[in-house]
Amino acid sequence: MPFDLGIPELIIILVIVVLLFGPGRLSKIAGELGKGIKSFRENINSDQKKPEEEKKDDEPKPPQ
Repeated sequence: MPFDLGIPELIIILVIVVLLFGPGRLSKIAGELGKGIKSFRENINSDQKKPEEEKKDDEPKPPQ
């Protein structure tokens, strides 16, 4: 691990963050962070699907 953080260090960091932001604001920050991650994943997945859809459009259609 690059930072070599253990459980005691993580607990200390968590306590400092709670003291700085407070429990109410911390929950809002966590919610917004979750929404951002969800949006990022959706955009990544839609970008990966676009080339597949474009390939389907490029295939010649049989004459009718």
